[in-house]
Amino acid sequence: MADAQPALRPVLGRPFAEQVAFYRNKLGSLVPTARWDDIQRDAHDTGFMVAGAAKADLLADLAVAVDRAVTEGRGLGEFRKDFRSIVERNGWHGWTGEGTRAGERWRTRTIYQTNAITSYSAGRLAQLQEGGFDLWIYRHNDSVRNPRPEHVRLDGLTLPAKHPLWKRYYPPNGWGCQCYVVGARSAAGARRLGGDPDKGLPEGWDADQAPGIDEGWDYQPGARVAQTVSQMAEKSRAWPYEIAKAYMDGVPDHLRDQLARSYRALPSVADDARRYAARVLRGEVQTQLPAYRTLGLLTAGDIAQVKAAKELQVAGYDYALDVSAVRHVEKHHGSEKAERSRGQRAVAVEDYAMLPRLLNEGGPLLDAGVSRTTSAPLVRRELTVDGVTYVAVFEVRKGRRMLVLQTFYIREGK
Repeated sequence: MADAQPALRPVLGRPFAEQVAFYRNKLGSLVPTARWDDIQRDAHDTGFMVAGAAKADLLADLAVAVDRAVTEGRGLGEFRKDFRSIVERNGWHGWTGEGTRAGERWRTRTIYQTNAITSYSAGRLAQLQEGGFDLWIYRHNDSVRNPRPEHVRLDGLTLPAKHPLWKRYYPPNGWGCQCYVVGARSAAGARRLGGDPDKGLPEGWDADQAPGIDEGWDYQPGARVAQTVSQMAEKSRAWPYEIAKAYMDGVPDHLRDQLARSYRALPSVADDARRYAARVLRGEVQTQLPAYRTLGLLTAGDIAQVKAAKELQVAGYDYALDVSAVRHVEKHHGSEKAERSRGQRAVAVEDYAMLPRLLNEGGPLLDAGVSRTTSAPLVRRELTVDGVTYVAVFEVRKGRRMLVLQTFYIREGK
């Protein structure tokens, strides 16, 4: 691993394997709480919580909304839209910040930033330890408008990796702290990264109440699971898309199903499907587009239905869109005149936003034959809403462990 440390803001938009591994490792334990301090310090390394969220469905919904922010690099704006939908869907009241726009913006920013930054720092810790860096350098990165003087004074502090200070001062050191640590193998390397090997220890660093550390933040995020995170991260390096579904095999079955359904219930997932189709239909070249757009994991029920219909084992598969599917639908089901003659209506870009709902609420997956072009097995699911039936056919791709949309059409009336 190179010594260079990428700037924090871009990193939060481009997650890396260890960061994803740390967050996903928490999903097997969704912890109900009443207050922010119901779980303390490194207990956050192994469990997901949002203060005041106690119901299982609510926690699962929040966990997947945060998951998209962390593992897919989603922005705060999308997280806020998902948060509002979750609050309304679950009838959640009494949460800190409820009732005012400013309160909601503060609460969503706190949830988003805390999980993004702690997962980033924990992932970096696994990299620093795995890389065997002898020296660690503290870099200040707080707001330029409201910098914390204690953190500014720490900037450039260079100490051996095993110095006890890091057990308390490894960032983040409080709410909203965006400081970070980089590693070097020599004093000269540390200086190139902004370190000062001659800088003295901060006064009171080993006191009961160390200066510059908010209550509950005097621990090293990720230390409890660093080895596990490094081992998990190796699973998703070969192909970046695997990050979208990596590590979920370790989550208990009932939670995995709940998280899969919660994922597809997020407004941002529906928006993604629609935007992906729009980009294809605008003519963007394939190299500009993601190879696949995930629609979330199959549930245990889905897996059983595919096995019954096709005698195939598809555990660990996810649903996905790709470029060829959107082009196929446009060619075969995009003409209003041709579809009317079949008792159907043309598929529009907006209809792709129905796919997550179809997968969550539709009927069973049924045998749909095989693909004419690839001979791959096909399965079909339908959903009727207000007299309109949406039909999606998926191709089973064993190599990629996916059910990829093969075609999509819409029937009106009976």
